[in-house]
Amino acid sequence: MKILLIGGTGTISSAITRQLAAGGHDLWLLNRGNRKNEVPENVKQIIADINDEESVLAGFDGETFDAVCEFIGFVPAQVERDIRLFTGRTRQYVYISSASAYNKPAASHVITEGTTLANPHWEYSRNKIACEDLLMKAYREQGFPVTIVRPSHTYCERGVPVSVHGPKGSWPVLKRMIEGKPVIIQGDGSSLWTLTWNGDFARGFIGLLGNPKAIGEAFQIMSDEQLTWNQIYECVGNALHTTPRIYHVASEFLAAVSPKEWDFEGNLLGDKSVTVVFDCSKLKRAVPGFQCTTRFDEGVRRCIAYLKEHPELQVADPEFDAWCDRVIEVQEQAKAKLTSQ
Repeated sequence: MKILLIGGTGTISSAITRQLAAGGHDLWLLNRGNRKNEVPENVKQIIADINDEESVLAGFDGETFDAVCEFIGFVPAQVERDIRLFTGRTRQYVYISSASAYNKPAASHVITEGTTLANPHWEYSRNKIACEDLLMKAYREQGFPVTIVRPSHTYCERGVPVSVHGPKGSWPVLKRMIEGKPVIIQGDGSSLWTLTWNGDFARGFIGLLGNPKAIGEAFQIMSDEQLTWNQIYECVGNALHTTPRIYHVASEFLAAVSPKEWDFEGNLLGDKSVTVVFDCSKLKRAVPGFQCTTRFDEGVRRCIAYLKEHPELQVADPEFDAWCDRVIEVQEQAKAKLTSQ
């Protein structure tokens, strides 16, 4: 197939790029070229700002595609742009939405593609919902050949999945574990979560490309493995050969006392603090034989090994570190004051 990926080098899309390239597809990437050295040699690249529509069309030079996949569309204006660019130029347009678009908390913790889309806590998720609405309207009224994909927490070797972290990512949390300092988990750590290795996600995604059962439909792609956040952090600790000192703090408190730019209300109350179990039977009907095979304890060992080999990814975050210490100190002071009365 002839496929265009808008993006193609991120956490999710990099695995898709590698697998499509290895499969011999005529693969094109459209992005700014920030990671062009990581792209397989047999992939064609259009280095451009997709918002410059004239340059993009010039880069296509009249080419049409079997599938166009949008990984970096976050607001409705970007989707409207894509509809203009690709109407009549692709047989399928695949939009990467987000499982965070589902209602939090949903009426049932078992999430299907039919679960209500509504997230009062996170603007990011509300924008994804608005993008989906625009695309489905274009499908119904114009026949625009859309497929919507909703990933949840997909990870790769470049970062370890943790729930409470600052803007510098997961390394500062791992560093606290290594140094024997307590690490914060929202709530009591017993809520269930799903983590999906990007290579597993890619196989399900690729199975939807050119698939007639996918047009006009939405699919979620996740692992069938559910872990509590306590178990997730224990797996991380095991990969680091240490026992994490887990410290529980209410999600509402974390959202209230964290810097606004960290957006803990969205990331926690609107997503990670809620128990979810994803039912991927719709995907498995459309892509027979699909199965995620990477357990989290295996995936996180790959992540830790990669981070140790790439010290440039070990970015410190003194502000986050000090904030964790302060939150723990304040909660312990409150405990001591109340128990001494």
